Amino acid sequence: MRGYKLAGLLVLIAVSIGLMLPVSGAQDTSGKSRMRGVISEILGKSKSDGDAVKRIAPQSKAALQYSYAPLVKLAAPAVVNVYAERMVRQRSPFAGDPFFERFFGQRTPGRSQRQTSLGSGVIVDPSGIIVTNNHVIDGADEIKVAFANGQEYTSRLLLKDERVDLAILKIDGDEPFAAMEYSDSDRLEVGDILLAIGNPFGVGQTVTSGIVSALARNGVGVSDFGFFIQTDAAINPGNSGGALIDMNGKLVGINTAIFSRSGGSNGIGFAIPANMVRAVVEAAKNGDDKFSRPYIGASFSPVTADMAEALGMEQAFGAIVTAVVSGGPAEKGGLRVGDLVISLNGLTVQHPDALGYRLATTGVGKIAELKVVSRSLVKSVSIRLAPPRQRRPDEEVRITGRNPFAGALITNIEPQLAEELRLRGDVSGVIVLDVQRGSPASRYGIRPRDIVVAINGEAISSASDVVSIVEGDPGFWRFEINRNGRRLRQMVR
Repeated sequence: MRGYKLAGLLVLIAVSIGLMLPVSGAQDTSGKSRMRGVISEILGKSKSDGDAVKRIAPQSKAALQYSYAPLVKLAAPAVVNVYAERMVRQRSPFAGDPFFERFFGQRTPGRSQRQTSLGSGVIVDPSGIIVTNNHVIDGADEIKVAFANGQEYTSRLLLKDERVDLAILKIDGDEPFAAMEYSDSDRLEVGDILLAIGNPFGVGQTVTSGIVSALARNGVGVSDFGFFIQTDAAINPGNSGGALIDMNGKLVGINTAIFSRSGGSNGIGFAIPANMVRAVVEAAKNGDDKFSRPYIGASFSPVTADMAEALGMEQAFGAIVTAVVSGGPAEKGGLRVGDLVISLNGLTVQHPDALGYRLATTGVGKIAELKVVSRSLVKSVSIRLAPPRQRRPDEEVRITGRNPFAGALITNIEPQLAEELRLRGDVSGVIVLDVQRGSPASRYGIRPRDIVVAINGEAISSASDVVSIVEGDPGFWRFEINRNGRRLRQMVR
């Protein structure tokens, strides 16, 4: 992580010296104009004319009366309802009551209750492979799939990914199922007409229409994924996991979240692009139990307005390189701290999250062709994307015993793991990978992705440090956690 500790200083030097290149006023203006023209040319070629989709506005009143019914008939049979059932143990209202416990003992009876969450799903393969959101089925003991005609199947989980918020299910039938084809979601443009199909509020299959309101949305906050399609098609609770289709009846996205203060649709919905869905489904078809993102060996930050002005860019976009891991794919390909990535494989990189999306959909082992602004020159960089390093079991430690960390699975933070988990800035300590339900760690509020920084005043640099401290059983605990950049302190006796 030593390379990451100097990232801020290196970026500042690279931007102020390498990118800005102070020259005379006339030459500076000329350089900015030339750079603006080069960048505009690159972005203009992000989609070839042959790939362009011809779009026309309605030419007559009769054209405005056209119906979406043929598209719905084509796509709707592939959209299903998903019911995730789980048993939940409810706490007894008498728990902790001294009078009740005096007569009935310390064990206060609780009651188990079956809870059902409702969502939607899309069949993307005739063999019965279904895509839905991870948050729809998370923690489920049984997942059932129901069709609009009343047919019901019990499904099995093939793969789930919390970071992307996708889950892949499988049902079995005597005959092939109606499946939806993928559309190339990278060809979407703002203003394109879309239809959303799902089961809002459990009322039954429902179709709504809208347009693409925006592309490459990040910072939505529903998952770590940061490249959503934004639409004004009405999306409500129960639509999660449903289909967003184009005017060819093909899948362009999986409806995932809404922005709402009331719980209902306010015209701002978000969908995971079909190209990302396709990549996750292919991983499930290959027998993988998780989706592997390629390793590039570099970290990135957004471009500020000052950087954009210095480069002669009309707007701030792209991903600035803040750190490069020694010996990693990025260094081998020639990427340097301070370089600005503006496109990948001919497609615009709007921000670091967009770059992560482009890398994930490119795939492990493939070549990523980057367009990079380096020292005021535009150059091409070819990087072969490496597979993520598999952590050995002995690198992960499950804490046991009588302590606040019991039940937590921890590991050391190393550059590839930091990139995989998209940890921002300079991080040190050990990271929590998993917390068992009902464990002391869970009760004390410790969560996955928490970084343990210090325990009882001692700085933590490795998992062995944590093990050594908890084995000493000091009886008094004072620990500090880094959670998404915020320092949290807690004391336990």
